[in-house]
Amino acid sequence: MNKKISQGTVHKAPKDLQKIVMSSSGIQKIWEDITPLARNEWICWITSAKKQETRERRINIMQDKFKKGQRRSCCWAGCPHR
Repeated sequence: MNKKISQGTVHKAPKDLQKIVMSSSGIQKIWEDITPLARNEWICWITSAKKQETRERRINIMQDKFKKGQRRSCCWAGCPHR
């Protein structure tokens, strides 16, 4: 497993998200396979949470979607920072 993960187009993955991605080879494989824009949107969606519990829930949602083979966040307008 890699010690570093790829980043988004604008956003850098925060430490908590990096730890989760690196904790599972399956999740890391998907993370590295999605486009930089898709990574950027996941990072922005997760870090835009105002409460810590929302951020943690979003990370759990990402893990669950990756495990189900889904690669993009759903029901979100997208990163306004592109």
